[in-house]
Amino acid sequence: MATIYEVSKLAGVSLATVSRVMNNNARVSDKTKQKVLDAMNELGYRPNASARSLASNRSDSVGIMVSELHGPFFGQMMAGIESELRAAGKHVIFTTGHSEEEREKDGIEFLMGRNCDAIIIHVEVVTDDYLVEVSQGNTPIYLLSRYVEQLKEKCISLDNEVGGYLATKALIDHGHNKIAYIAGPQFKADASNRLLGHKRALQEHGIEFNSDLLFIGDFKETGGSEGLKHFIDNQLSFSAVVCANDEMASGAMKYAREHGYTLPNDLSVIGFDNVIFANYLYPTLTTIDNPVEKMGRMAAKMVLTDIYKRKDLSIERVFEPSLILRNSIVESK
Repeated sequence: MATIYEVSKLAGVSLATVSRVMNNNARVSDKTKQKVLDAMNELGYRPNASARSLASNRSDSVGIMVSELHGPFFGQMMAGIESELRAAGKHVIFTTGHSEEEREKDGIEFLMGRNCDAIIIHVEVVTDDYLVEVSQGNTPIYLLSRYVEQLKEKCISLDNEVGGYLATKALIDHGHNKIAYIAGPQFKADASNRLLGHKRALQEHGIEFNSDLLFIGDFKETGGSEGLKHFIDNQLSFSAVVCANDEMASGAMKYAREHGYTLPNDLSVIGFDNVIFANYLYPTLTTIDNPVEKMGRMAAKMVLTDIYKRKDLSIERVFEPSLILRNSIVESK
């Protein structure tokens, strides 16, 4: 196996210069850099990652902690992070917390032990106090789709309350006043804030909130079907349903069709997130755009700016949701 000494000799440069090329140091001219790269290629030399990490005090790896791996929401989030970091020559290490406090803590501590240069975190159960405590360690952390006041400069978040408001207002604007709501788990800030937005839209338009028309789902397709079944089995009167994410909207639409409903004429449905499949459902799903891939990219850009000293990237910390009007809602009869 070729060594760094052989690369140095063949390229006719010092060991320090080879090291600077390996660490992408801007102090090396393009001509010298190419000589070193040509020598490495000719000798088949591959830099040892551990040695390079020790030399530069950087591992060129970023830890990613997410709640789940399944579903398009997390797929789009991780794709945004990975593509931005990969384009910058960085590697990612993924782990999951499955919305369980101990697993989330274990995952964060695992990534810290992997000598990551930074960690991007999407967690739902651990407390703000825990995250503040973790942030005081040696590994910088960045929060995705979560806002903690003490860490606001390290947060990328969506205004979920506004998103919940927009979803319900869209149905009210179409003449609906008997609106069911299938919420996500209320221990999740995203879910609770979307429900607050729903309630605000009702209140501002003079519609009383009816707790009978609220079902707490699980952010999965089954939650949507179970929620709609609950409303129908209890013979509740409603002409539209807001689902707190697109997966539950998909489940609700499937259950409705299987039980004789024509969509959207018999029932208007709106989702939240605007995941990839929303435009391929039948009817195409009206939803709230949650630009999660862009948010993932932005979290990566924040790391590149803070940790790797990129100066050419603009940072946006708070994203605003927007209504995507498709074919799953109609005017109330």
